[in-house]
Amino acid sequence: METTYQNRRTELQAYFGDTAAAAWEKLTSTAPVSGIRAAVRAGRDAMHETVLSWLPDDLTGRSVLDAGCGTGTFSVAAAGRGAEVLAIDIAGPLVEIAANRLTDPQLIPRITWRVGDMTHPDLGVFDHAVAVDSIIHYEEADMEAMVSRILPRIRRSLILTHAPRTALLTAMHTAGKLFPRADRAPAIIPVSGASLARRIEAASGGAFRVSRRKRISSGFYFSEAMEIVRA
Repeated sequence: METTYQNRRTELQAYFGDTAAAAWEKLTSTAPVSGIRAAVRAGRDAMHETVLSWLPDDLTGRSVLDAGCGTGTFSVAAAGRGAEVLAIDIAGPLVEIAANRLTDPQLIPRITWRVGDMTHPDLGVFDHAVAVDSIIHYEEADMEAMVSRILPRIRRSLILTHAPRTALLTAMHTAGKLFPRADRAPAIIPVSGASLARRIEAASGGAFRVSRRKRISSGFYFSEAMEIVRA
């Protein structure tokens, strides 16, 4: 895992921390965007609603790891439900955008913003973790390894998203069109949800199981949520 994971992590850090920071700031705001980006925004919003619906309405007293927090949309929503959130991303500029956007004095103390590796064991133990569209650029084996590093420190559930392996996405990936070439983004890698679920459950030694999955498609946004809970 280490070589491929570190290489891809370096690519993502450069892309989201430099090349695409301004674009992601706009995409995750309410500013007008093109039709394609509007569809992607709608898909991301629907996915965030799905992930939030799989968590308790009241998160008071619970800790949440937002693994790959980006510009902080989920972190703010979880804090609004009372959670204590550790929000971490490898892209410093995105974390800075997230922190600067948060102005609610009641929510500010509930979120700790960090720049770094979301799988690092020193982050601590959490009741819940989410990794929304943050591991979609990694190979399946690396995704399993990343999740396996996080799960031992999760008391209740981890929710991740991945790009589902469909005929359309596979063809797009093969053609290198999951991102426009001009953006020079690391490719999104479609994986089989069933295969990933089996690998994660096997790697946990039976300690965790996949409880549900849900797929969302909106324009060029294709993503599948997976909830992993303690067995």
